[in-house]
Amino acid sequence: MSTGVGMSSCCLSGKVQDGKPKGREQDINGIPSYVAEPENGDKTKTVVFLVDIFGWQFPNVRLLADEYAAAGFTAYIPDVHEGDSIDISFLQTVEPQLPEREKLSLVDKAASTAKVGATLGPWLATHREAVARPIIENFIDKVRYIPGTNKVGVIGFCWGGRYAITCAQKPFSGSESKGVNAAYACHPSLVSIPSDFDPVVVPLSLALGDKDSLLGEKEVGQIQELMQKKKSGEQGEKLAESEVRIYQDQVHGFALRGDWSSEKDKKAMDDATKQGIEWFKKHLA
Repeated sequence: MSTGVGMSSCCLSGKVQDGKPKGREQDINGIPSYVAEPENGDKTKTVVFLVDIFGWQFPNVRLLADEYAAAGFTAYIPDVHEGDSIDISFLQTVEPQLPEREKLSLVDKAASTAKVGATLGPWLATHREAVARPIIENFIDKVRYIPGTNKVGVIGFCWGGRYAITCAQKPFSGSESKGVNAAYACHPSLVSIPSDFDPVVVPLSLALGDKDSLLGEKEVGQIQELMQKKKSGEQGEKLAESEVRIYQDQVHGFALRGDWSSEKDKKAMDDATKQGIEWFKKHLA
């Protein structure tokens, strides 16, 4: 994930990064949060991180927030799961790296699918949209009142990727000093096409893997077509600025949980980090 800013000394063990996060934990509006700030403490460009199922204490997301801080953003990672994130031991089951996935037998794949369903089904029911979305939107509203805060962006991964998209929708966003000013979604899961995208009214960037088992080639193509139609006003709310980048041979979670022992995967993580930082530098300026 390094762009040459802040993480040159870090490495990966499997898909969990080594390295010590530099930020601090703070209670914000009753929600435990990780906060990473630039050296000058500037809050004019703020990015809220919406986590995947592994939550706000997952080392990878905290180290990535540190990278954004080094690039000049104040970054917040709220515990939007309210202490109920999935244990990190589930990491290899939910989406193994591509070489490992291709070696699985049909029996192994069936067993993995069953385990994923048994674990994720109840968790997703607990953290359904009617529960999660108000927590996320209320947090962003409170962040806007933190002194020094000007423009706010949102970045989301996997489960949180969908909510980065919903945060970019009207009526939550689109008005001055309300909602978010830009959004970036990395390999979002459980998206509804076109209903999640039609109401988007602020600049949206997407990073998608072409080997994502939770977002297939057909769906990726539909999203690309839809975003083009939004630019011209043919469908949904007109959206002047958006981008969709497809990362070759990348599985679900690649931008946050990729394999640094693979040069190709490491480059994809680096490029996805650069994509987000450049997007927010442009739209939160």
